[in-house]
Amino acid sequence: MRVSVIFAGASAQQVGSQKEDVHLPMTLNVCTKSGCEAQKKGVTLDANWRWLHEVGSSSNCYTGNSWDPSYCPDPETCASNCGLDGVPTEDWASPYGITSDGDQLKLGFVTQGQYSRNVGSRTYLMDTEETYQLFKLKNKEFTFDVDVSQLPCGLNGALYFVQMDADGGKSKYDGNKAGAKYGTGYCDAQCPHDVKFINGEANSKDWKPSATDPNSGVGHYGTCCAEMDIWEGNTISHAYTAHPCSVDGQTRCEGKDCGDDTSGDRYNGKCDKDGCDFAPFRLGNSTFFGPGSSFTLDTIKPMTVVTQFITSDGTDSGDLVEIRRKYVQGGKVIENPAAVSGGSGHVSITEEFCSAAKKDFGDVDAFSQQGGLKAMGDALEKGMVLVMSLWDDHAAHMLWLDSDYPTDQPATKPGVARGTCATTSGDPTEVEKDHGDSSVAYCNLRVGDLDSTYDSSRAPSCSAGQISVVV
Repeated sequence: MRVSVIFAGASAQQVGSQKEDVHLPMTLNVCTKSGCEAQKKGVTLDANWRWLHEVGSSSNCYTGNSWDPSYCPDPETCASNCGLDGVPTEDWASPYGITSDGDQLKLGFVTQGQYSRNVGSRTYLMDTEETYQLFKLKNKEFTFDVDVSQLPCGLNGALYFVQMDADGGKSKYDGNKAGAKYGTGYCDAQCPHDVKFINGEANSKDWKPSATDPNSGVGHYGTCCAEMDIWEGNTISHAYTAHPCSVDGQTRCEGKDCGDDTSGDRYNGKCDKDGCDFAPFRLGNSTFFGPGSSFTLDTIKPMTVVTQFITSDGTDSGDLVEIRRKYVQGGKVIENPAAVSGGSGHVSITEEFCSAAKKDFGDVDAFSQQGGLKAMGDALEKGMVLVMSLWDDHAAHMLWLDSDYPTDQPATKPGVARGTCATTSGDPTEVEKDHGDSSVAYCNLRVGDLDSTYDSSRAPSCSAGQISVVV
């Protein structure tokens, strides 16, 4: 995952009382070979998108992409002065553009509310009202349906796991009074600096408003943790990627430890920002995934995505040695294609594939440096939080997913071509203006024993069209 877009209005660690907080319904099916049990769960909105205001009043602590110094002269005072408020039933659809019918979650891209304009979103699956659902996936599989038919170049419907705290850091940090209920505690392998509150304190130190994003900025600190990208995709390209880290769980970083590109430290930080990615187009297969019946997977239609986490000894405690991928569409199970270039012949993420692909593409092997599949498996064994999101990219215009990237390299160089989108595509200003009505839908979440969560006879049922809201 790259940098996420933030909604104006803001984020905090105290709890506001201006609005009721309501979680959207979402079902998680837990499966064994004998069948699946439907468990009723909820979805909460990330703290960065929420309204942040002075406790006891409606005065904003953060407006546009800047902190109000009268309420936030320093990080600790800001956390004390400012309250993170709820998302009532009526706010989910507008301004946030999010709807749920209990089985499907639809995320809209640009939504103009009565008082504000929202761009993208980041949501989490809840176990209880106060805790995130933790997934322990070694020797298991995770399956979902997705409809990316409404996602053009420059957009990313991303479903992934990160090693956040189950309570959002509420028990670890005295300054965090809001916790998972209000979407706190985010981290990922990019060690993002745009998270407004980290470890219960405002990330306002050295805050620099974005030059291109009217709602975002970056602070002194980043927040790192292991990340398993199950799905990053649009109608043109997709990938699944493992990002191990040398830190254990959510960890605040500064300086070299964050691995910032701006300081030339991308490969000196605590996480593998590149990851080991299995992206069919980048690996030389241009006919596997795309819009229309000429592709093996037709992105105009919904599909089922199955990800399996294979261990060395077939137990939940063995070392992670392989991450497999299958799909279901058109009444058949579709196996992951073999790489043509970059680890040629490999059909899944293994240590051998990752090393070969890094070598063939001339990439730095930060994956091995950060512990590889063993480290990724350690995070999966301890438990990771499910993120469902939609975003555009102010840093690299999503070219790393769906175009030629880096743009200063010839497209003929192995690993550079990642999709058919133009290198001039993906500018957020243009994407938000021309494709604001884009959306992604995730549905039929399932987790369980290997080969228990999918069936060729069950047609994918997600639809990025309008659905009714049930709360």
